[in-house]
Amino acid sequence: MLIEPGSLLKHIDSPEDLKKLDQTQLVQVCDELRQYIVDIVSVYGGHFGASLGVVELTVALHYVFNTPKDQLVWDVGHQAYGHKILTGRRDNFHSNRLYNGLSGFPKRKESEYDTFGVGHSSTSISAALGMAMANQYKDDDRHHIAVIGDGAMTGGLAFEGMNHAGVSNSNLLIILNDNCMSIDPNVGALKDYLTDVTTSGTYNKAKDEVWKMLSKFSKFGRSTQEIISKVEHSMKSLLLKQSNLFEALNLRYFGPVDGHDVHHLAHVMNDLKKIPGPKILHCVTVKGKGYKPAEDGNATKWHAPGKFDKVTGEVFKKVNNTPQPPKYQDVFGHTLVELAEENDKIMGITPAMPSGSSMNIMMKAMPERAFDVGIAEQHAVTFSAGLATQGLVPFCNIYSTFMQRAFDQVVHDVCIQNLPVNFCLDRAGFAGADGPTHHGAYDLAYMRIIPNMIVAAPMNEGELRNMMYTAQLPREGDAFTIRYPRGQGVMPEWRTEMQKVAIGTGRKVSDGKKVAILTIGHIGNYAIEAKEALAKEKINPAHYDMRFVKPLDEELLHDIFRNFNKVVTVEDGCIVGGFGSAILEFMAENGYAAQVTRLGIPDRIVEHGTQEQLHAECNFDPAGIANAVRSLVGVKKIATDYASN
Repeated sequence: MLIEPGSLLKHIDSPEDLKKLDQTQLVQVCDELRQYIVDIVSVYGGHFGASLGVVELTVALHYVFNTPKDQLVWDVGHQAYGHKILTGRRDNFHSNRLYNGLSGFPKRKESEYDTFGVGHSSTSISAALGMAMANQYKDDDRHHIAVIGDGAMTGGLAFEGMNHAGVSNSNLLIILNDNCMSIDPNVGALKDYLTDVTTSGTYNKAKDEVWKMLSKFSKFGRSTQEIISKVEHSMKSLLLKQSNLFEALNLRYFGPVDGHDVHHLAHVMNDLKKIPGPKILHCVTVKGKGYKPAEDGNATKWHAPGKFDKVTGEVFKKVNNTPQPPKYQDVFGHTLVELAEENDKIMGITPAMPSGSSMNIMMKAMPERAFDVGIAEQHAVTFSAGLATQGLVPFCNIYSTFMQRAFDQVVHDVCIQNLPVNFCLDRAGFAGADGPTHHGAYDLAYMRIIPNMIVAAPMNEGELRNMMYTAQLPREGDAFTIRYPRGQGVMPEWRTEMQKVAIGTGRKVSDGKKVAILTIGHIGNYAIEAKEALAKEKINPAHYDMRFVKPLDEELLHDIFRNFNKVVTVEDGCIVGGFGSAILEFMAENGYAAQVTRLGIPDRIVEHGTQEQLHAECNFDPAGIANAVRSLVGVKKIATDYASN
C-alpha cells in the first residue's frame, strides 16, 4: 500500500533539506510528519503515542543543530519515528519492525544519524556525556543532545549520568520530554516533583523574566551571564520553596517550555547553543499529540496499538470464533491474584510494566500488595529481597531482557543471602518485532550459574500455574525463576487446578525410539508438531519436557542416556551456556557418550521479525526440530524457507 507524504515532507530526505525551509514552514512540516506517522502505523503497526508527542521537538532539533555532526541520542527509541523519517528513511519507513526491515529503535549500523543504539531506557545521558567528553578531548567542536522521557528519568543510570555531567564542562544538552507517561503512567516522587515545577505559575512567570534578561545581557560577556545565572538559580530556589533538583546537580535548568510550539523550541535551542556547559531543557508534551483518540483515550493502549482505523480509532483485532488460548502474561496476572487471595504474604512487584506483565490485575484487586516501582529494575530486585527478609513472598515480574540490568542485585542481594524471592521473567526467548534489545535470550544461561537459584520454564499455561503455586509454598531459601514467552499459550481451558511440582523434575511427553528430544519451556510444543511430521516418515523420536534447568532431573537424564545415544535439545534461549549446555555437562560428568544436537538461539545478534520467523531462521521451529532428528537418523533434511514464514 503506497502512502504519500505531504507536499513539504516528500522533499525532505535529510536534515539539510529541512534547513532549506523558512522557519514559518515548520508548523506545516510538523503537521505532515505527524500525519505520515499516523498513516504508516495505522496500516503496518508499531509504537505510536511516544513519537507523536515529540514531533515538534524532533523537527526543531534537526532544524537547529547540525546533525549528524552534532550528536543526537534518543532514550529508549519509542520516540524516534519522526527522527527516522527526517533522516533518509521516509520511503522505507513502512518496513519498520518487519522482518528484514527497519529497526523499531535507533540503530548505529542503520544510519549515521543514529549515534547510539537504544532499546533499554535511561541510557541517553551517559552515552551523550561520553561522546561529549571524547570530542572535548579530541578538541572537536560539536553539540551533544540527549532526549530523555520523564519515565526514563526514574532509572538510576540517568541520575548517575547527570551526577557526572554536573562536574564536567561538557557541551551537553539534556532535553527532558515530560509527558507524565512511560508506557504506563509514571509513578514516584520524581513525577510529583516535575508536576510541581510545571504547575508553579509564579515560578514560570519569574523564569520567563529571567530568561528575557539572560538573552538581552548575554552579549555583554561571561561575567554578566554568571550574574544572571546566580539570580535565576536563587529565584528558582525561592519560588519553588526547595532547591531545584537539576541545579543541585550543577546542571543549568531551563523551562518548562511548551514542547509543541516548534517556533519557540527553535528559538530556545538556538539560544542554548550559545551557552556553554551541561544544561537541561524541560519540555512539557502530550503523548499521542495530534491524534485525538490517543490524546483523549487510554495512553497505555496507544503506546503500541497495532493496526487501527485512523479515522475512527478502532484497533483491529483478529476475529476467531473458536476459544483461543490466553497470553501467558494474563495467566500470570490472574493466577497471582488467585494465589494472593489464599496467601496473604504474597506481594507483587514490577518495574514500570504493570499492563505489559499483567501485574495491573493485582494492582487493581489488591493495591496495597502490588507495587510499580518505576523504570528501576535494580531497585525492584533489592526491594523484593527486603520484603523476603520480613517473611513475605515477593513475585518480582520483570521482562527477561530487563532483568539483565539487575544481575548484580540477583547475585548479591538475593542469592548470596539465600532469600526466597520469586522471579517471573516475561518475554523470555524471542520478543518478535522489538528486536535484539528486547529478546530474552540469556536468562536460562545467566540464572542457572548462580548458587541458591531454581530455574524453570513451563510448557503450557497449566504448568505455569503449577510452578507459581509451588513457588509460593514455604521453603528455607533459594530464589525461584520462572520464565515464559511473549504471547499466547496452547490451552483455551487454562484455569486448571493448581498442583505442587516437585522441584527439579521433568516428565516424559511421549515414548519413542532412536532419538530423544529434550525441550524446556513453551518451545516444547514445537516438538509435538515435529513428531507429527516425522510420524508420516515412520520416524518416532521420544519427547521429554525437562521443566527445570536447575536443578536438572538427574534420575530422568540417567534413564534417557542409558536408552538413547542420539539426543536433540531445544530451547528458546542462547545455545552458549544454556539448557543444552547443561545437558552436555551432565553427560560429560557422568561418562555418557551420546551424539547431541543443540537447537536454540545462536551465538550472534538476531534481528527483529515475528517470533515464528526468528524461530525458523535459527532452526528451532517444528521444521528445524524435525530436520535435526532426520540428520541424526541419517535421513535427508527437508529444505525450508524461513523468510516466507
